[in-house]
Amino acid sequence: MLFLDMLKEKVLIFDGAMGTSIHTYELSADDYWGNENCSEILVESRPDVISEIHASYLAAGCDAIETNTFGGSQVVLKEFNLADRAYKLNLEAAHLAKQVAADYSHSGHKRFVSGSIGPTTKLPSLGHITFKELKDAYYQQVAGLVDGGVDVLQFETGQDLLQAKAAIVAMLDYFKKVGRALPIIVQVTIEAPPLGTMLVGSDISAALAALEPYPIDVIGLNCATGPTEMIDPIHYLCNNSPKAVSALPNAGLPENIDGRTVYKLTPDELAQSLNYLARELGVNIIGGCCGTTPDHLACVVEVVGNVCPKVRQIEFTPSVASLYTAVPLHLDPPPLIIGERTNTNGSRKFKQLLEDEDWDGMVSMAREQEREGAHILDLCTAYVGRDETKDMSVLVKRLNTELQIPLMIDTTEYPVLQTALELIAGKPIVNSINLEDGEQKLLEKVDLVTRFGAAAIALTIDEEGMAKTTKHKLEVARRIYNLATKAGMKPENIIFDPLTFTLSTGAEEDRKLGIETLRSIRLIKDTLPGVKTSLGVSNISFGFDPHIRQILNSVFLHYAVEAGLDMAIVNATKILPLYRIAEGEREYHRKLIFDERSPHYD
Repeated sequence: MLFLDMLKEKVLIFDGAMGTSIHTYELSADDYWGNENCSEILVESRPDVISEIHASYLAAGCDAIETNTFGGSQVVLKEFNLADRAYKLNLEAAHLAKQVAADYSHSGHKRFVSGSIGPTTKLPSLGHITFKELKDAYYQQVAGLVDGGVDVLQFETGQDLLQAKAAIVAMLDYFKKVGRALPIIVQVTIEAPPLGTMLVGSDISAALAALEPYPIDVIGLNCATGPTEMIDPIHYLCNNSPKAVSALPNAGLPENIDGRTVYKLTPDELAQSLNYLARELGVNIIGGCCGTTPDHLACVVEVVGNVCPKVRQIEFTPSVASLYTAVPLHLDPPPLIIGERTNTNGSRKFKQLLEDEDWDGMVSMAREQEREGAHILDLCTAYVGRDETKDMSVLVKRLNTELQIPLMIDTTEYPVLQTALELIAGKPIVNSINLEDGEQKLLEKVDLVTRFGAAAIALTIDEEGMAKTTKHKLEVARRIYNLATKAGMKPENIIFDPLTFTLSTGAEEDRKLGIETLRSIRLIKDTLPGVKTSLGVSNISFGFDPHIRQILNSVFLHYAVEAGLDMAIVNATKILPLYRIAEGEREYHRKLIFDERSPHYD
């Protein structure tokens, strides 16, 4: 934890490019033991070379060096028939770096070792590898680095958010096994403008939304571009990230000159750019990636060597995200619209398409809701007699890459939920958690939700059933809140649905159900700070004819928003603004909702 203490005191300076430094040595195929271009083997075959490189950066004044393990996962090492050596190579790389760092940790200048974990050569969002396969491969790498004594773990050059998630989950699993944790740095790679996204299309808002829920300490950028091209995404992180921020750019954009990759940014130019990122934007960790040398970092140390971290003014907005971009969990004006039609429980058409296995038709329904104004898509594939896990898997694989808006996974089955979460690159919502089957079942789902950095709809249902009174709704909400937050879920990722029930029965005990729901929205928001609220609005009108349903849903949604509702599961095309409803008709529905009967009128 000394690393995190130092991070608060000064802008930490990491080393430069390992690959660039290795290429300054005239190494033969024998030096690689026949595994040409596998630099990770050099920690065994030429440890003297790797030690010299580490020492060159520490001599330049860097605070931290990265282990020579960027391609040290089984996924990459398998290409050299070295997969079975993954643990040992990472272990030895960590030992090597730690020894050199110890030699330079004098005169009160502590030097740190960061365990480098690269993205591999596979993109899980594109089906190159499963989440579990990638996570298991990372687990072996993490084990070697942690056992080797690194001070911090650093996933870097992330090209797909599922890569980052797999690495983080592997880290957290190993921390749990050994009973101790290390600081975590996660760095993604954003291509230069005009693209301005990760390789699979994620913008910086999607990256922050997907990664922020995890217990990581630093989020940042490295590789792909020089420091100038990083300014916009770094500026976004410095304004919006509650985590520390890192920037490790290349020595400018790569150029191909006579068949060689050349980086032209001079040491002074790199130092001045990183000085701006640190002093003006508030970056906490700086360093170099491809093309940066000890000379570059020596100049950076000279210019930024003793800079205290800038106090940033953060405007963090809790959000969810698709693979491509983030959506805030509260809009101004509200509500956030959750498309309800891709749900077998509520759409005959969707159910029929699923029965016919018309996957293109189902994707078209999803896109249609996106075009109609839905901000999030509710997805349910439950169908008696069918394999829900398989159906959910097929659809999520498609929607993860083909839909711009985030997903809400609607299922009661744990295996279905786990399968879906392993396929979603962004930050989804889980629909839902509740206390119907007791606290242990709720906590099992909460553990899964937090494992994948998701948000969750929490229904006010307990062992006694669905809460109908305001008092009961608030009691259940408070229980869920206390259990979930104690288990590690952040309040902003809990979305309470206080349940809506139909007013169509006319039964005396049902007359005030609308009022109870509206009151509970306001009380939950006032009592449980940070949480959001949602409703399946159309339940209020179940049993009425279609025209009445549309008007009642629209009027009820208006008053729910007034009470503090953040989001609503609705068909966006069936909701009317109040000015489009005749005043008399609007008033009839208002009186129904608020149970304003008189001796002369019901």
